[in-house]
Amino acid sequence: MHGMYGKASAPEYQGALTTLSVNSSLVDVLAAGTAQLRAAERSGAQAEAARSGLAVAEAHRRLGQVGDADRAWKASYRAARAAGDTAAMAWALWSGGTLARQRGALPLAWRLLRLAAELGEHGGDIVVRGYSLAGMAETGRIQGDYAAVGALHEQLLAEARRRGEARHTVWALEGIAQMHRNSGSYDTAYAMFEEAAEIAGRADDRRGHAWALRGLADIVSVRDGDADRALELLGEAEVSCREMNLSSALAYNHKMRGNVLYRAGRHAQARDVYEQALTEFRAMGEPRGEALSRLGLAKSLARLGRDPGETAAELADLAQVLQRIGLRHAHRMVARAQAEFGIDTADGTGTGTGTGGRRTAPAESGAGAATQAVSGTERAGQAEGGTGSAAPAEPVVTAAPWAEPGTGTTPPTLAGADTGAHPARQVEAVVEEAERAAATTGTAAQVPASPFAGTVPCVGSPANGSGQRDGSASGVAPRPGAPTADRTGARSGR
Repeated sequence: MHGMYGKASAPEYQGALTTLSVNSSLVDVLAAGTAQLRAAERSGAQAEAARSGLAVAEAHRRLGQVGDADRAWKASYRAARAAGDTAAMAWALWSGGTLARQRGALPLAWRLLRLAAELGEHGGDIVVRGYSLAGMAETGRIQGDYAAVGALHEQLLAEARRRGEARHTVWALEGIAQMHRNSGSYDTAYAMFEEAAEIAGRADDRRGHAWALRGLADIVSVRDGDADRALELLGEAEVSCREMNLSSALAYNHKMRGNVLYRAGRHAQARDVYEQALTEFRAMGEPRGEALSRLGLAKSLARLGRDPGETAAELADLAQVLQRIGLRHAHRMVARAQAEFGIDTADGTGTGTGTGGRRTAPAESGAGAATQAVSGTERAGQAEGGTGSAAPAEPVVTAAPWAEPGTGTTPPTLAGADTGAHPARQVEAVVEEAERAAATTGTAAQVPASPFAGTVPCVGSPANGSGQRDGSASGVAPRPGAPTADRTGARSGR
């Protein structure tokens, strides 16, 4: 089956930048994109400015340069709007939604990605629609809402296999594998990560290959207790991260290295690596990775003799931070860490300040098991495995929880153009919201658990449930001249 896949492509590099590859150094992408953007602006070529501006936005985002990325995707959107290019508007919104997830602004991410999918449909671009659906699925997976987004992952995987689209297949395999890993199905997860690594290797998708190696390292550590082999795999992945300047992916690699060392009882080394990852996440303004690094660091320091009261206070603060970001399993993550150290909580929920101490025998911990991800950058941290080795947390699913106050509980419709209104009419308000939210993270009261609660959008026909249709990864028939089916793409955050 693996021989059926072609080389990985990078459809986010458009216009005059199509010669760039999925493995191009982000520094090179930024340089080429900026040069082309300036030339397009000088000549008044708004459509080309939008396309080259997208590459600039993505390079900044993946390099962890959040402020520059935020300005770039908005400029790309404005140029696309001026050119009347609906598909380019959709690509800009996809970039903005992925950045919002990376920054921890999950409500904004949902809205931008949903609008990107709808604009992609109206613009006849099945590729950006596939990317946007994948971005929404990935956001749900980060929050642990597997019941809502698992089916969409499977549908996207089936479509990618049918078309032989390597990058899409690797993305979907890794996402599904992560859900299996977090649910305790380690053998299944390992097999899927292994297949993803092989496909990515054959397709010359170095970024996808690095993420697959990271997933394998996690399983080798948590299932087999083989820290040395896990560290070797992470070291191999780190080479690609450094050569391609994948700043966020590198930080998540270091976070996983800390997990492996912690599980192996090498707490001083784990502390040092967690501190390194924490510094990296703070430098790029990525709150989810920062919080998870803080959690690992707090546990390492506790093992090294930190005052129990300080550990309790740190964990209580982390529970609030993770809840604010919108990770609804935050209580369970922190509760596992508190149980590991025998910390009593005031309210019994695992989030009180507590006054307890540490247990003499380490309890097995799955802290962070359901927080996998991909945050944005390079899947912005596709999946953080827990620092312990016990049974992972069960996925958290809530009923229609994405609905904002006063909006009711009807899920957004993604399977067809059924709202009667062109989505562009909704975009301006959301872009204005993005302007206001540029320096903030998500608000807990508004964080959705999934846009698919109760209804997973079909990749094929929504009306008859017949599954995939030819010509589109999202159930939308392509217009003449639209991107061809072999570039369906569903890589949301890499």
